[in-house]
Amino acid sequence: MTAPGYAGARLPGRPRSAAADAAIIEAALRLIEEGATIGELSIERIAREAGVGKATVYRRWSGKEALMIDVMRSLEEPNPRPAGASVRDDLVTLLELMRRRGLAKRNSALLRTVVTQMHANQELWRAYDAHVIAARREMLYEVLRRGMARGEIRGDLDLELLADLFTGPMLSRVILHEWKALPEGLAETIVDTVLEGVRPRP
Repeated sequence: MTAPGYAGARLPGRPRSAAADAAIIEAALRLIEEGATIGELSIERIAREAGVGKATVYRRWSGKEALMIDVMRSLEEPNPRPAGASVRDDLVTLLELMRRRGLAKRNSALLRTVVTQMHANQELWRAYDAHVIAARREMLYEVLRRGMARGEIRGDLDLELLADLFTGPMLSRVILHEWKALPEGLAETIVDTVLEGVRPRP
């Protein structure tokens, strides 16, 4: 359930205009791209950049924190729903999405900037984790639990550590070492390498 005041919470008032939503989010992204920090941004400044009134923003978001969650959402593709037929294929699907995020250069650069700044605002970071990251993390956990239940992954492994083993190499290239290549087949290579080490022992 979405907490009131954060992303996804509908505020009373006129029906929302998709064009106005997009203009406001793009204005925030443009200001960040030009060097503004999250701390420096204000609803007034974002509204002015978007060419809308401040009231237009407040009809959509309860404040800057709620708006920034949707700004972050806009930088990412929707999470795919794993098919469930193969644990390996589902893991590849999730990691391939991460690889594609890294290839979207403007989005990945902005994502790195905003994530770094959000760490300084713990309330905003917790909201982002709860409303964006948590669903993605739970999807990965679901695939890993299925792998354990099917005997494809050792059942004695810590789930959180196991998730880090699969996602860590891709996150390292996408977030920390953006100059490194993200070739096709990287998701498959990571998944196959890690699976080799976490399969049940004979």
